[in-house]
Amino acid sequence: MAGLYIHVPFCKQKCTYCDFASYPREIGKVESYFACLYREIEGRAKQYENTKIETVYIGGGTPSFVDSKFIAGALRQVRKCFEVSSDAEITVELNPGTVDKAKIDEYKSVGVNRFSIGLQTGFDDQLKRLNRIHTAKDFLLSTNLLKGENISADLLIGLHDQTAEEVFKSIELAIAGGVKHLSVYALTPEVGTPIYTDYLNGELLSDDETADIYEKVTEYLKDKGFYRYEVSNFAIPGYESKHNLNYWRRGEYIGVGVSASSFMAGRRFTNTFKIDEYINAVIYNKSPEISSDIIEGEDAKFEKIMLALRTAEGLSVKEFNEEFSADFMREYKEVLDKKHKYLDINDGRIKIKDEYLYVQNDVLLDFMKE
Repeated sequence: MAGLYIHVPFCKQKCTYCDFASYPREIGKVESYFACLYREIEGRAKQYENTKIETVYIGGGTPSFVDSKFIAGALRQVRKCFEVSSDAEITVELNPGTVDKAKIDEYKSVGVNRFSIGLQTGFDDQLKRLNRIHTAKDFLLSTNLLKGENISADLLIGLHDQTAEEVFKSIELAIAGGVKHLSVYALTPEVGTPIYTDYLNGELLSDDETADIYEKVTEYLKDKGFYRYEVSNFAIPGYESKHNLNYWRRGEYIGVGVSASSFMAGRRFTNTFKIDEYINAVIYNKSPEISSDIIEGEDAKFEKIMLALRTAEGLSVKEFNEEFSADFMREYKEVLDKKHKYLDINDGRIKIKDEYLYVQNDVLLDFMKE
């Protein structure tokens, strides 16, 4: 079983915080890009034959910005080239400012059964400052089109002068729209993005202020029936993201398109971030990969620990021992003793206690061996 990620690098305009491979001025290349994307899907299917796809995630960029026929075509190509599980989770990311009934209907006609909406905040002044193209009203209009569907939404914390109460109201807006899953991310001002200047000028919330809001939001969501199953992800039980859980369980996945990453047969590899370079590589039957690493030994062990301890389910000692022919409790005894106050060790599982999950890096680094 494996997941499949499809990257759509086109968007209407760039958000101030965006550091992803998304290009507002490249929409004229959409047909060439998708022709190459379909070809890469075929090539990866041949490279990893007999791989059964259990989840598909179409992200970006803004997948809903392009004509829905391209998204539909990509999913038809996936089903043509791979065996896809009959109950596969198939997600597409949406921007509320680029959604209409015809698009939703076409998505559903090709099997999309989960919709991830980029809300970010329920306040129009904050959305404008982030250079988002939608309003809070647009969000509700889009969720109305998706009534009864499996809907997730993204929220940001750490914005200019943002308060916990404002985040609570954004959550209430999402819940009013029928959202069953929320991803709550702390704003990370990346070098080179417009919002990084705001960070340098001290206009964003401090790390401590953001952490305080995060803890309040965690409790607020718990009262609303959403449990935290990963550091940034909350869901009503049964609505967890299967695709993302596969990442955190160190499962295999194939990424296609610009900047897409993959993990197959112990190898991690990433495609070029440049559209023209990607198109030229595929057209001339060359690999679009720009990096490739075999993850083994202590690096593989640390990956397993790091990813598992991000989640509420934690690390299964038995699973770790079987995968690496190891004795986890003996091998990491010194770390477990040193960090025991941060950890919950019960029934063969090791978890970071809820109150320390947000500062997990302080715990995880001790598991890394030189």
